[in-house]
Amino acid sequence: MGKEIDIKVKAKFVSKISKGFPLIVKESIANLNDLQEEGSLVRLVDENNRFLAKGYYGIQNKGYGWILTRRENEKIDQSFFNGKIQAAYEFRKSFFEDGETTAFRLFNGEGDGIGGLIIDHYDGHYVISWYSKGIYFFKDYILKALQETVEVKSIYQKKRFDTKGQYVEEDDFVMGEQPEFPLLVKENGVHFAVYLNDGAMVGVFLDQRDVRRKIRDEYAKGKTVLNMFSYTGAFSVFAALGGAVKTTSVDLANRSLPKTIEQFSVNGIDPEAHNIVVMDVFKYFKYAVKKALKFEMVILDPPSFAKSKKFTFSAGKDYTNLLKDTISITEDNGVIIASTNCSTFDMKKFKNFIDVAFKEMNGKYEIMEQFSLPADFKTIPEYKEGNYLKVVFIKKIKG
Repeated sequence: MGKEIDIKVKAKFVSKISKGFPLIVKESIANLNDLQEEGSLVRLVDENNRFLAKGYYGIQNKGYGWILTRRENEKIDQSFFNGKIQAAYEFRKSFFEDGETTAFRLFNGEGDGIGGLIIDHYDGHYVISWYSKGIYFFKDYILKALQETVEVKSIYQKKRFDTKGQYVEEDDFVMGEQPEFPLLVKENGVHFAVYLNDGAMVGVFLDQRDVRRKIRDEYAKGKTVLNMFSYTGAFSVFAALGGAVKTTSVDLANRSLPKTIEQFSVNGIDPEAHNIVVMDVFKYFKYAVKKALKFEMVILDPPSFAKSKKFTFSAGKDYTNLLKDTISITEDNGVIIASTNCSTFDMKKFKNFIDVAFKEMNGKYEIMEQFSLPADFKTIPEYKEGNYLKVVFIKKIKG
């Protein structure tokens, strides 16, 4: 693997790293100029040259690399990667044995011991997401480890890192037998049409599995449902299968219309019986108020950051206002499912956004239940940012 580079960790960061924090942040490095090639192995030492941990150098939006081991003599070789992938598989064995769910996460970055690496499973086909040139350097080890651990039909990869100043989100078939697309996978018995060869997003976000099941099994029956930032309509499909009277799916992207029609169709649902609206979500709120439209359930799952012609949305700054718009078109005793994948604030702060929104609308509410990441999205307590998903089911109480 070449020579390991010693990284001097500034004194104020030593304790955090010693307690298990896995990210190598730029501000913690005293000798930044010694880092040259991404993919280099690094030894983290304190200012007295005492060993702290070993990791790799790789620049991504979160930091300058990830810690791989806290054992000084452990080698970062084929055996190391085999062990990590095998342990990840063992942790998720029940998913592989569940015929009702064939789409899930096999490897979740630092939660499974290798930050910057994500591996998702789609009915025997795998998608590897590389978040830095640094982790991509270990590609051959990781591909071999994956093939030696599980039965692989095919492998696709998504490179999500900067190359020559350009942000790359490219698709790349790696190996195996390419499936016909759409590839039909299952989640709790429901079908999804996915495209592993279609850029960064394949057609469904796997982290909302538990929330979708809850909507179908306990909340949707007999309700009118509004699904905002609907993407390919996954929430709407589960609501419809759960007995919703009607769903309305709203998203700005033109492709959301054919994609949502497809997801309804592969589940035997007539898309004509539901509304699919291509519109800026913020405009739709105004439209709904103007037309006096109200819904018994509103699902709110915006991206952390979104930009349209007239609006820029940032979850950390604007979620309260988004909730206020939502409250205004939710029926009394209706349910708002508020969700965010923003990692810059925690559940406590998210609940504060909810409280402020209702107070400013002179409304009352009750929190019914809450969700974070499902079991296959393994996280570690030492890196709270990794447990990014926050979903709260809110009942709007008649005032």
